Amino acid sequence: MNTKSANQDWLARSQAAVWHPCTQMRHHADAGSPAHLPLVPIARGSGAWLYDFDGKRYLDGISSWWTNLFGHANPRINAALREQLETLEHVMLAGFTHQPVVELSERLSALTGGALGHAFYASDGASATEIALKMSFHYWRNVGRPEKAEFLCLAGSYHGETVGALAVTDVAIFKDAYAPLVRAATVVPSPDFRLAEDGETPADVARRAAGALEKHLEQYAANIAALIVEPLVQGAAGMAMYDPEYLRLARALCDRHEVHLICDEIAVGCGRTGTFFAHEQAGIRPDLMCLSKGISGGYLPLSIVLCSDTIYEAFFDDSVARAFLHSHSYTGNPLACRAALATLDIFEEDDIIAVNHRKAAKIAAALAPLANHPQVRHLRQRGMIAAFDVATDDPHFSRRFYRAALDREALIRPIGNTVYLMPPYVVSDEEIELLARSAIGALAEALT
Repeated sequence: MNTKSANQDWLARSQAAVWHPCTQMRHHADAGSPAHLPLVPIARGSGAWLYDFDGKRYLDGISSWWTNLFGHANPRINAALREQLETLEHVMLAGFTHQPVVELSERLSALTGGALGHAFYASDGASATEIALKMSFHYWRNVGRPEKAEFLCLAGSYHGETVGALAVTDVAIFKDAYAPLVRAATVVPSPDFRLAEDGETPADVARRAAGALEKHLEQYAANIAALIVEPLVQGAAGMAMYDPEYLRLARALCDRHEVHLICDEIAVGCGRTGTFFAHEQAGIRPDLMCLSKGISGGYLPLSIVLCSDTIYEAFFDDSVARAFLHSHSYTGNPLACRAALATLDIFEEDDIIAVNHRKAAKIAAALAPLANHPQVRHLRQRGMIAAFDVATDDPHFSRRFYRAALDREALIRPIGNTVYLMPPYVVSDEEIELLARSAIGALAEALT
């Protein structure tokens, strides 16, 4: 007689056949080890919740790797996709176009006030990073300045894990193994306010980091194509948050030294930080902007690079060699674009940015007790992203916390010793309270 539960059956089949991303697969197999990372089989999703095959539920406190904005199986996005399925599922974007990609491009440009008027499509964030880097590099070649071929990134930056994106990623665990393949960028200091010296404010840290950027540009700008940044929050660096002053100063420095500013809004865009685009809080616009993750509501792979007219016009020529030569088979897929349009509709119809301000205040209040915890450091928040660091030498802290949170019906997966919450925007006040209680309880258990 087979006594396996449905969960156990899917776990066994997955472990035998699926190689999971960013994972040491042995951690899934060693159930008795302190390094054990439970593999959770998910049968369905509804709202902010995920359900396994045995009926246990988990509140999606990290929006399924920061992608899900309006809940799982959202009826409005579902309806838009059903309609699109009956019309056009895909057509190549080379030599063809279609309604969803045109409408999405127009609406995204309008959200930048027309400053970024051209949209180039890909499937994922790392691809968007590579496209932005290639556009900047190729732009300078097209305008007769091929010496401008180097890139700058911030310490602790993360922009993806493909070979090109790794060039501007400064997280050792992702980069070191592949270093011989990578043409590394120059790393400049981060404005992360956790680096404040005695008496410094977050704005002081931003100005100090911008001063280091200024010195570097004064010496090397003639060879630099672009600076790429994650605006306001550096995700993989442990939700490193910084003052908008850095973006204001960086924009001015890039203008002065003729260097492109690339804003990687893949994780922080689409309302995560309190404005639709994080860079808006600095009152600036980049030359190139990368979008992905939440732009399709968490439904389908989609990434977009928006660029200025100036950059676009440098490629507008009779010569194919001066064209931007990048593509993949599913570029501008109609289904993904339709999901993105439905996502933008929800933002407009439900006044999501204003709603998120209220929910962000609820998250802050629910986590406030952690400010007095003896092992909690730098309790911080930017919009719908909240985080805190935990002072512990336990190398298995993140996995202990993760397991303890799952036991409390919450999906919360720390980055090293940094615990963060980034729930879908449909999360209710009661669910925010549950998420905070789960985090506080999991912290107590993980430190025991």
